Amino acid sequence: MSKTKKFKTESQKLLHLMTHSIYTQKEIFLRELISNASDAIDKRHYMSLTDPKVESDTYEIWLEPNKENRTLTIRDNGIGFSEEELIENLGTIAQSGSKQFLEKLEKEDVEIIGQFGVGFYSAFMVSDKVEVYTKSPFSEKGYKWSSNGESSYTIDETDEKEVGTKIVLYLHKDDKENDEDFSTYLETYTLKTLIKKYSDYVRYPINIMVNHGDDKKEKLEKETLNQMIPIWKRQKSEITDEEMSDFYKHQFNDYEEPLKVIHTKVEGMLTYTALLFIPSKPAYDFYSEKYEKGLQLYSKGVFIQDKNKDLIPDHFKFVKGLVDSSDLSLNISRELLQQNRQVKNIAAHLEKKIKSELELMLKNERETYIKFYEAYKNTLKYGMYDQFGMHKDILKDLIMFKTSQSDEYTTFKEYLDRKPESQKAIYFATGKSKQSILNLPQMDVMKENGSEVLLFTDEIDEFMIQVLNNYDEVPFKSVQQGEADFVDDSKKEDLKTKEKENKDILKAIKKALKDKVKDVKLTARLKDSPVCLVSGEGLSLEMEKILKSMPNQNEIKAERILEINPDHDLFKAVLSVYEKDNAKIDEYASLLYHQALLMEGLPIEDPTEFSNNLVKLMIDSSK
Repeated sequence: MSKTKKFKTESQKLLHLMTHSIYTQKEIFLRELISNASDAIDKRHYMSLTDPKVESDTYEIWLEPNKENRTLTIRDNGIGFSEEELIENLGTIAQSGSKQFLEKLEKEDVEIIGQFGVGFYSAFMVSDKVEVYTKSPFSEKGYKWSSNGESSYTIDETDEKEVGTKIVLYLHKDDKENDEDFSTYLETYTLKTLIKKYSDYVRYPINIMVNHGDDKKEKLEKETLNQMIPIWKRQKSEITDEEMSDFYKHQFNDYEEPLKVIHTKVEGMLTYTALLFIPSKPAYDFYSEKYEKGLQLYSKGVFIQDKNKDLIPDHFKFVKGLVDSSDLSLNISRELLQQNRQVKNIAAHLEKKIKSELELMLKNERETYIKFYEAYKNTLKYGMYDQFGMHKDILKDLIMFKTSQSDEYTTFKEYLDRKPESQKAIYFATGKSKQSILNLPQMDVMKENGSEVLLFTDEIDEFMIQVLNNYDEVPFKSVQQGEADFVDDSKKEDLKTKEKENKDILKAIKKALKDKVKDVKLTARLKDSPVCLVSGEGLSLEMEKILKSMPNQNEIKAERILEINPDHDLFKAVLSVYEKDNAKIDEYASLLYHQALLMEGLPIEDPTEFSNNLVKLMIDSSK
């Protein structure tokens, strides 16, 4: 005899909310019903070990599309339901029809996953009617539950013999006006695609009967749609490099093998497995705004989210991979994480693990690390600079530079291990290439005394080093900026004497250049070059170039100091002219300044003035 029961008022509201608002994609229904079937089998398997009334079985889940009747059936041999359990689980959504539950849901404060009474109702997104045929090992009779998902449901007794549950979905008619094709869920290809996407790693086989015959003769064969055991849940020792590489290429659409595989399992307060990959090359859109970082997220082998951005920091955004955890608190739709704290904890662990693996690669696989570094160095450097250096301590030991003495990369620590004890700073110079830096006049004295200089050839380098400021309490010092404190004391004393002797001409040159320079002085940092421009503390000349290339930054200007080599023949010639006719100092000052601009790679401010002075000098010298 059929029994008709009404849903409780709150359950009716909740049902409407679930089928119209909670799920963003209708295809999610299949994931939910498969997950529920898996949970039911889990329960039966567990109870078969502890209760003699429950027999074990060869556990399976079946999909049975029927185009003629327009039905899709999902069948399992899990624990099934008694009549009371049907009412409790399917008649009262989420095992609670209380107003309190509804209020929690509306506040998005519900931490629930795998409860049959929740995901089951996603079936009504694609169905006019749902029938559930079920039998429990604790009940002699079987039962049929039926509803159109509105105000009521019916329960009938059946003669079901097999323990388990069969859900029959009567699909909606296709709505072409709203581009909704519900019949697609009867197509084998669609079902295969959805199982691959959401339920590939459900631990029990998900089967379907597929026609492998021809037009004349039908030949139905069983086909299992899911892999069941995820590669990341297998023992590392059992996975070959080829299997891991094939998985990576298939899962993340890459045709090259990964540069590094990180397979880690954490157990404790928070249990999860992570399988991470560093691609051999950046993605084609890696440096564009379109690139999306993030790791795939699974819960108990069920796919939850494609790119969870919170699991990976920006400075490691090149890492691809996935995280599978049974401890995650998901919201009622299994689509959004309810508490960020768990994800933050996993993210913190992963950050440490990635850093540790990169440090081991740097130590033990130097060539591989260099390949990685050349592909992703700017991401690491930007990570050092980003958020006012918040992550600099995590990244500083992963940074490397070539130097004035070697084409091999060196870390900051390796540089310090080599430097003389008397050297009080880590020297660096900035330019577009190694050769352009070595050609800088400021490098004269560094070459002479054999000092090693880090070569900064990327735009981000100097910004990064300003945030880092020092390494192991040893400060960074630009050879193109500030006082030349790397010059020995005897030369400094000699320079002071020469500046006193030539104070009049230095004052005259500075006056002639007006506000173009802050100061004009003699220097001991030059050997073969006559002049150079250096900047004061703060903004460097190289940073000025970079910033001026950006929109609306034309007014930015570094503090400029013209330094002159007192031992160079050019200075001696200028001094001789000044002593004979100090009226010509304006022309010579302009030539010295523009020469310094050219050597620094900066644009000449007044090409006409420079050309006229040069022509005049050539004419005068010919007389």
